[in-house]
Amino acid sequence: MAEILDWVSLSLTPGLGVSGYWRLVDHLGGPDRVLSSSRHDLLQVPGIRAGQVAGLGQSGPLYRRGEQELVQLAGFGGQAINPEDEAYPNLLRQISDPPPVLYVYGRTELLNGCCLAIVGSRAASGYGRRVAFSLAAHLAEMSVTIVSGLALGVDVEAHNGALSVGGGTVAVLGCGLDVVYPAQNTKIFRSIRESGALVSEYPLATRPEGFRFPARNRIIAGMSQGVVVVEAARKSGSLITAQFALDEGREVFAVPGQVDSFKSEGTHWLLKQGAKLVQTAEDVLEELRPGRPLEKADFPDNRAEISPILEPDALFLLNSLDSYACSRDALITKSGFSTGRVNELLLFLELDGFVEILPGDEVRRVKEPSITHKAV
Repeated sequence: MAEILDWVSLSLTPGLGVSGYWRLVDHLGGPDRVLSSSRHDLLQVPGIRAGQVAGLGQSGPLYRRGEQELVQLAGFGGQAINPEDEAYPNLLRQISDPPPVLYVYGRTELLNGCCLAIVGSRAASGYGRRVAFSLAAHLAEMSVTIVSGLALGVDVEAHNGALSVGGGTVAVLGCGLDVVYPAQNTKIFRSIRESGALVSEYPLATRPEGFRFPARNRIIAGMSQGVVVVEAARKSGSLITAQFALDEGREVFAVPGQVDSFKSEGTHWLLKQGAKLVQTAEDVLEELRPGRPLEKADFPDNRAEISPILEPDALFLLNSLDSYACSRDALITKSGFSTGRVNELLLFLELDGFVEILPGDEVRRVKEPSITHKAV
């Protein structure tokens, strides 16, 4: 059995690529044998081009680079695993082009849990962010590990939702484990490093480049039992992730959005193609069934959890709204309250998460009103 140094050293060969790596390993019997073969012998392997093995034939420099990488990785607190390692995600091992090496920081036990990917738009709407957070939180409470790509928008909210309930989450990076991208994600990056797991197929210090993210998406889909797309345009990386999931026989779920929003065109297209519609965590768990049968008690009525209790005027104003936006002026006319009173009530309702103020000074309800209220 090859050592991790063999796997890492071979992976650092310039121009080889994942497909070339596996062609050589499958034909010759292991990365150690590839590294010990002559360039002439390597070129006899079907499908291998001269450019892919230009950096092979003399293993010394590659082994030195591999040793240096492992020393730096250990100093960082991470580790490298290969498909022969028990910690390597079993589902990922089954895809057509699994990463030969995964660099991991954090809780490796999460990699073989009940993993579910939640992905979506970077420029997510308030609706998309709320759904991602809530869905991830409820699933994490049921011991589902939330996998996403640490991008802005839906990805970050999915990670945050899992962490908010003490659940497990895995961030798959399109750069090295020591690179925070985008920089705005420094706080959540540190939280995942402390409580979840960071995963990358790239060595330390690898900078984020555009071509790395579709490759990253295959890992997100490959290590997950299914992929939930919360919000996505018709052409987006989220649909690439969903396609990877379909190609590997995994479940694909989609959250419906507003019919006139371009940010929901991708999810609606997935629903037309047969993706399962998701309104609650139960819709996902019915397919995944992680470890035990579902019970009604696992899914409390969210309306009964709303807090704080609203005063009568706030409750009346909230009942005057629905999920479709209306202008503030229209709300003032409809409620009969003064402008000052409506502004005051909307401020409290927004702070408590009941309403969302949209561009153009429009307002929409985002949570159901409580059926109880306090006395004036």
